[in-house]
Amino acid sequence: MRVLVVEDEQLLADAVATGLRREAMAIDVVYDGAAALERIGVNDYDVVVLDRDLPRVHGDDVCRRIVELGMPTRVLMLTASGDVSDRVEGLELGADDYLPKPFAFTELTARVRALGRRTTVPLPPVLERAGIKLDPNRREVFRDSKEIQLAPKEFAVLEVLMRSEGAVVSAEQLLEKAWDENTDPFTNVVRVTVMTLRRKLGEPPVIVTVPGSGYRI
Repeated sequence: MRVLVVEDEQLLADAVATGLRREAMAIDVVYDGAAALERIGVNDYDVVVLDRDLPRVHGDDVCRRIVELGMPTRVLMLTASGDVSDRVEGLELGADDYLPKPFAFTELTARVRALGRRTTVPLPPVLERAGIKLDPNRREVFRDSKEIQLAPKEFAVLEVLMRSEGAVVSAEQLLEKAWDENTDPFTNVVRVTVMTLRRKLGEPPVIVTVPGSGYRI
């Protein structure tokens, strides 16, 4: 899942980004509304975590722009105000969910995951394919009832492949969904991660390389 965090309190924004990355999400971070509009115009995001009171371009205007573009991106709006009227106004602007500050990080994570599921074709909570079971919420992976310990990026790559339901996923698509925009697209990070993932999943191999196209399970 790829998420854009838009928050002008830099310490909070960076802390949220760090926490979500540990949950195997690809996170980009910006600190004002103008930068958010630039990112939205370039990258496809599953979820935008959007502070309402932003400098340069207000969060309301960012939300309106996402709605105007007809994007499938879901918006989780944040605000320091817990007023009911503020929450209603934010939802009427087109936000999909609303979370007042201060918030529990576990709740933020759960809401981001719930919104992310709404941007894709509905799938069972636990993904199963080729003897692999992956639970995105618990961040658990099993092969033939044996638990497999994966690093966050390995988990993210496996989740993208599992969600493709047998379709080929290109290296570029894996970069887009499992890494943030700071990753050099010309590195071999995808190939190395897939190799490590194959080794951890064991024999017989379940990740197939399709020459010139990508990978599939």
